[in-house]
Amino acid sequence: MAAPSAAEPQLLAGPDELDRHVRDLAAAISADHPDGVTLVGILKGSVVFLSDLARRLTVPTRLELVAVAPYDGAATRTRVVKDLDRSVAGEHLVLVSGIVDTGLTADFLLRHLADQEPASLRLCTLADKRARRILPIAVDYVAIDAPDAFLLGYGLDYAGRYRNLRGLWTADAAALADDPDRFVAQLHGTA
Repeated sequence: MAAPSAAEPQLLAGPDELDRHVRDLAAAISADHPDGVTLVGILKGSVVFLSDLARRLTVPTRLELVAVAPYDGAATRTRVVKDLDRSVAGEHLVLVSGIVDTGLTADFLLRHLADQEPASLRLCTLADKRARRILPIAVDYVAIDAPDAFLLGYGLDYAGRYRNLRGLWTADAAALADDPDRFVAQLHGTA
């Protein structure tokens, strides 16, 4: 008997829908920060979303990037591995994430940024996966209310692959664990 095949990836949001969400978020962020804003992107998953969002803002905008050590089960605590390049004291900040699921990373970074004494601090995410939330964290700006499924594309990856997909897809994480390249040809249109 043949092994069951992995579920095919499903398109959650195509390029046009993502563009529409980014335009709506940019309008809301611009309205909330008429004197300007600093977007703080979380590396690497937010980069595509951050880039599109920044280009749609209609107020003075600065960009900063942060990165945390990925959880590997061995570390005793989350730590910043790439911090802000300058002081953001007194600035209006929006932390931009590719995905908020458990809330642990977002909570850690919000507390870290609050220590910098910004004028205000809000959270924006491409994908809000509330079904996995451990901490009751509030997300101020949400592009997609995501299902409890593994997500690929538009900055989100598996083992460094799929970030450059123009759409946002759900995929079979177990199939990716067996073969990280399993869906490369299909999702990049070369199958």
